[in-house]
Amino acid sequence: MDLAINADRGQLAVVEGAKLPWLPSPTPGVERRLLERIGGEVALATSIVRYAPGSSFPEHRHDLGEEFLVLEGTFSDESGDFPAGSYVRNPPGSKHSPFSSDGCVIFVKLRQMGPDESESVRIHGEGQCWRVAGQPGIRGLPLYANSRTQVEFLRLEAGVQIPQREVTRGEELLVLEGNLRIAGQHFGPWSWRRSAESRQPAILAATPSLLWVKRGHL
Repeated sequence: MDLAINADRGQLAVVEGAKLPWLPSPTPGVERRLLERIGGEVALATSIVRYAPGSSFPEHRHDLGEEFLVLEGTFSDESGDFPAGSYVRNPPGSKHSPFSSDGCVIFVKLRQMGPDESESVRIHGEGQCWRVAGQPGIRGLPLYANSRTQVEFLRLEAGVQIPQREVTRGEELLVLEGNLRIAGQHFGPWSWRRSAESRQPAILAATPSLLWVKRGHL
């Protein structure tokens, strides 16, 4: 059955991912929370996916790519083990057989890459080189960039504000830790926001916070 969830990517979408129900997938032991979906089992999709301990997913191909972030536990496939904080990009045409020995939760985006996005990215955990990101109290960790799109982690100290900004082709974020205020709304852990607007509202960190941000892809 085809689904249309936040299917108009030109419209603002805000979802409290932690409050969505877990829905079964076709594979036992693998459940998901649907943030964005256009299609059936083969779909443009953004989801939070949970693997039960010992669960696995059959080998499958990603014709339009896969991008994911490990939120909890350890995700594994033929290329290795990826603990919480890991970021992975599997380019169009790639295939794998994922599993999790002890269970995990991932944030995953499917069928959202162009044919020119041929790079495989494997960033294991957060033990990387953080940098000051534009102003005191904000540190960034670049994850991926091409001529259109930028993906990064941002760490914000409590009370810090990212001001309003011009963004070409929109911005998407997922809160990983802490609490944010954006345009009068509260965003706690696993809250997701997608906006194609060229001018994005200020982001205030009510507590020390960590977020995943992607720009330029909408």
